[in-house]
This record gives sequence, C-alpha cells and structure tokens, in this order.
Amino acid sequence: MDASPPDPTAALLARADGPVTRGRLVRDLVALGLAEGDTVMFHTRMSAIGYVAGGPATLIGALQDVVGERGTLMVSCGWRDALPYGFAGWPGPWRDAVRAEHPAFEPESSEADQDKGRLPEALRRRAGAVRSRHPDVSLAALGVGAAELMADHPWDDPHGPGSPLARLVEVGGRVLMLGAPLETLTLLHHAEALAEAPGKRFVEYEQPVLEGGRRVWRRFRDIDSSKGAFDYSSVTPGGQDPFETIVRDMLAAGIGRRGTVGAADSHLFEAGEVVDFGLAWIREKLGGGVR
Repeated sequence: MDASPPDPTAALLARADGPVTRGRLVRDLVALGLAEGDTVMFHTRMSAIGYVAGGPATLIGALQDVVGERGTLMVSCGWRDALPYGFAGWPGPWRDAVRAEHPAFEPESSEADQDKGRLPEALRRRAGAVRSRHPDVSLAALGVGAAELMADHPWDDPHGPGSPLARLVEVGGRVLMLGAPLETLTLLHHAEALAEAPGKRFVEYEQPVLEGGRRVWRRFRDIDSSKGAFDYSSVTPGGQDPFETIVRDMLAAGIGRRGTVGAADSHLFEAGEVVDFGLAWIREKLGGGVR
C-alpha cells in the first residue's frame, strides 16, 4: 500500500507551534506596536508567519481589527500583465499585435503582480478598496483614508512627490514588514525619487491605460526601480541588495521596532523615519542632495 502524501501544512504548523489564528495575529500585532487609527503599508511573506488559518482574509481581518475604523491599510500592487519596458524592441509583428490588442490597465480589475505575494491581490479585491491609476506602480488601500492616499497618482515620477508613498509620509503613516525580506521595503523608492546623486538612472516606457473610457497608449518616466536608481555596487557588502543594506543600517541605528507575528520576524517603522534615513544614507554614501 502506498504511503500517504506528506501534509503540505505540516511544516507551517510546526514553524509557528500550531495554527496562527486571527486572535493570535491581533495580539502579536498589538505587541509589535501597531495601533488603532494607524495608516500602515504592509509587506508580507505568508509562509514566514506559519499556517494562517483562513489565509490572506484572516491576516487582513486581523490588521483591520487592530487599526480599527479610523485606520487604513495599504499595499503595493503593480500589474501582473504589464508589458516589459523593452517591448518596443520586439520583432515588428509582435510589437504591432501587442499595440493593437493588449488590454488596458484597469485599477478595479487588473490583477496585482504575483511577485508581490498573495496579500496585494486579496486586499485590492476587498469591498471598499481603492487602487491608484498608475499601471506599473499601482498601490491599493482599504480604510477611511484610502481614497485620499490613492488619488491622482502621478503618471511620471510615480514614486515621488504627490504619490501614494509621499502621502503615506505626509499623514504620519507606518510600514509593517511581516516576515517579508528587508529589500522589499518599497517606501525606500520614495527616498530614491527625492535624492539627487551622481548617475541617477531613469526609465521610459509605454503601457495601455483607459482615459475617458478609451484605451490609449501612454508614455511614462520614472526612476529605474528594477535595476536601481543609483549604482550602489561600491557601497553594499558582497553584492547585498542595497535596500537590505539600508534597512539593516537603519535597524542598527535604533530605528524601527522588532517582534514576532506568528512565527515571522517582523518590523514596524515610521514612514517619515524610513525616508529621512534613506535620504541621509544615499547622501552620505553617494553624495548629492535632495531635490
């Protein structure tokens, strides 16, 4: 008789010493410092937390329980079906076919980038969620401040002034890392957008969007958030991701709170402190100033 297949949840259950329930998440989040009324952008690696009973819906519910009716949750979504920056160099027939028929980005229905994990797609589908209009850099929010955070996301310089990231700082928001790799702290792209240092790198690309109900092609300009807005190779140890280096230096400087949510090593930062530290770090390591 064949052996039973292994239980895929066994390792997750063992990691957190049992299932991670909504109540347990609430207790852990409060212990970390998340509070009622917070506006918080969060990054999550679900597998690091352990077996979350109910999956993303449970985690979102726990976050809502903690921040309450006066709070707002925010995530980075992107767009799963965004065209690569270099598609203009594809063979002519391929490029022409894409230009003729590639669907436009629609904030209400276009799927979030799967590389960002399960939570962004789950949150942007929730009743009352608001997603920003930018196809490549879209974010979504849920809660009392969602519409204000997401409004009029700039087409160009979408990580800079007037962006949802800038507004997160302006409202005194926070950033929560739930087992997520340190290099995924997206708010540091706002620091890059504001920083002026030698060799700053930009990208220009096109994506189809809806304007007045019509599908149109729009050209965008942004910092190079893929390869890096700056050449960090001389100031990061052993090829370490530059954002990981910045966050580790930030933690070493006593910025941020650290705790455990489920089984996940987690961190809570003040958004303004993240940007201020990022700007100072870039200025110290690479020179330049702030625009």
